[in-house]
Amino acid sequence: MTPIRVGIAGAGIAGLTTALSLARRGIASTVIERTAQLSEVGAGLQISPNAGRILEGLGLGDALDRAAVFPEAIDMRSGRTGEPIVSLPLGEHARAAFGAPYRLLHRADLQSLLLEAVEADPRIELKLGVEARAVTQTPDGVTLSLDNGELGFDAMIAADGVRSRLKPAVAGASPPRPSGRTAWRTTIPVGIAPRDLPHERTTVLLSRAAHVVIYPVRSARLINIIIVIEEPWDNDDWSAPGDAAVLRQRFDSDSTRYISRLTGLDLQWTRWCLTEVVPTGAWVDDRIALIGDAAHAMLPFLAQGAAMAIEDADVLARELANAPVAEALQRYQALRRPRVNRVWKTARQAGQIYHLGGAMAVARDMTMTALGGQRLLGRYDWIYGWKP
Repeated sequence: MTPIRVGIAGAGIAGLTTALSLARRGIASTVIERTAQLSEVGAGLQISPNAGRILEGLGLGDALDRAAVFPEAIDMRSGRTGEPIVSLPLGEHARAAFGAPYRLLHRADLQSLLLEAVEADPRIELKLGVEARAVTQTPDGVTLSLDNGELGFDAMIAADGVRSRLKPAVAGASPPRPSGRTAWRTTIPVGIAPRDLPHERTTVLLSRAAHVVIYPVRSARLINIIIVIEEPWDNDDWSAPGDAAVLRQRFDSDSTRYISRLTGLDLQWTRWCLTEVVPTGAWVDDRIALIGDAAHAMLPFLAQGAAMAIEDADVLARELANAPVAEALQRYQALRRPRVNRVWKTARQAGQIYHLGGAMAVARDMTMTALGGQRLLGRYDWIYGWKP
């Protein structure tokens, strides 16, 4: 095949993984990122085995392991009392069952190790502080309009997030829509965290008022906390300041005493609007493709948003290495959309189940306990065990 050059808009996890996946197959790319310096954005990130195997295949396994915490289990607890419901085994069980461990990382640590690998690869050009504004195409190529000129490529990949600037070039793409929920996040240094906050496990607190996830990051030096609540607030900022008084007021009027302990701590909170992109819309228009959140932003209740972007990158690069551009991108869409749609719907259903209240919540908890952690984990074999 004639060598091609690929443009990638966005230097987040989706964009950087795409560039590395292409380089591994001998395909050159240029990554365009509007921020002049990639800084710490976000907090914790769960890298399940399906995504971890791909990153290991890119030669990042050792770097991942140095940055990661390996949780022993996912503990489901009552958000009202903190009492245990069920524990899903991870640790050595995950490695044996799925061929890769379940890892917990700080988002900035993953982005840093991806960036280091990108900067070390001569097949990848990184342009920071340059904004991709629009893209047009002809039968022979694409032209990317920047704030300081134009670039030409054989294919263009929009990895620029849920509010992608390049999405209008893909006819029939699904627009972003607010979910009616916000996610509040903070981290606590282990030295000042309450003693019963888990240091080597993921804890999920279930209540009608909130969905709370707690887990360690950065070699267990920090405890990451995310609180998802129903809230009619829409904001483009990924990391808007959050007033803890809003959380305290909400939980003071609710019987979620365990969660109230977290909101009573003197911590710096941020919040963001959880926005969805329905994956059944178009992802591809001839030589232009959407990837990650630009194509299918999903709710976080399975912790699979980043994992699906990493899977996208691997499949897209494989197809571009084996077929002409337009055909390869259509194959990428055809291969990825059924799986992503199933994960997207399952994440939405999990959110509904986690937020049950009253008698339905009691029935949910009893069912989880009766099934046991290993059988519950087995319901996700199709996610964690996926291989390209």
